[in-house]
Amino acid sequence: MRVLVTGSSGRVGRAVCLALSRVHQVVGFDCSPASNTEIVADLLDQTALNRAMAGVDAVVHIAGLHAPQVGLRSDADFQRVNVDGCRRLLEAIAAAGVHRLVYTSTTAVYGHAASLPDRAAWLDEDSEPQPRTIYHRSKLAAEAVLREAAAQGGPATVILRMSRCFPEAAERMAVYRLHRGVDARDVASAHRLAVEGASQGSRIYLISGATPFVPEDCTELRSQPAQVLGRRMPSLVAEFDRRQWLLPGTIDRVYFSGRANAELGWRPQHGFEAVLEDYDQGVAEVLLPSNWPLPHR
Repeated sequence: MRVLVTGSSGRVGRAVCLALSRVHQVVGFDCSPASNTEIVADLLDQTALNRAMAGVDAVVHIAGLHAPQVGLRSDADFQRVNVDGCRRLLEAIAAAGVHRLVYTSTTAVYGHAASLPDRAAWLDEDSEPQPRTIYHRSKLAAEAVLREAAAQGGPATVILRMSRCFPEAAERMAVYRLHRGVDARDVASAHRLAVEGASQGSRIYLISGATPFVPEDCTELRSQPAQVLGRRMPSLVAEFDRRQWLLPGTIDRVYFSGRANAELGWRPQHGFEAVLEDYDQGVAEVLLPSNWPLPHR
């Protein structure tokens, strides 16, 4: 297949391009240049989008404004790029007769639903989003635009709500891989499966690292996570003890990817062990450990 990837110059975009290019012809599209970006243009440049669609079989849409840009870019910019950009992309897709679209969304859309006072929130695709910021609202609005288009005969659309995936302190990243984080390589494999899988209409999948937790753990995770970690992940606790790293004082949410496991056949391969290995090897995305302002277990 020939696959157009928007947002190809970013971290996730590069990972997705690499995974797809092993078996498909990939065309990168981004407003910023990079070695894997063939078309450097604005997402709202309809002429450039139409040109990019030549011979394309599927589109992966990653480009957009992100959470760190909240407060630095106006609400109107988020609407323009994240929502209107989807509409422009759909126009180009329709003109070219492309029938498959994968959209990179975010678990951030759950917003307030991820913060409960007395227990950790257990979140999956059936959980109701409660957006807080313009970023959350714009991503949800983009999802709605794409789902409506699919329902009206547009491209079959797979929406991937990916969890936390960016550089941060080693001990934080390691624990997050158990409940609210994911490796960019696993995000990339989910995109490849979504591109290649049979699909009609629209489907939403939550993409997060494999969790050892179950819903019955949620109350204790909020107040005594070290005890749950000791039962569920003694190997992580042992590593933290060996490294003299602090365990978290609370765990506020668990993202569950059961639907992606069952329907896409997706299995994340890079858990907390991969974080420790990357840290020990000096991989730049795993930052030096921080002293969390939380009590030791």
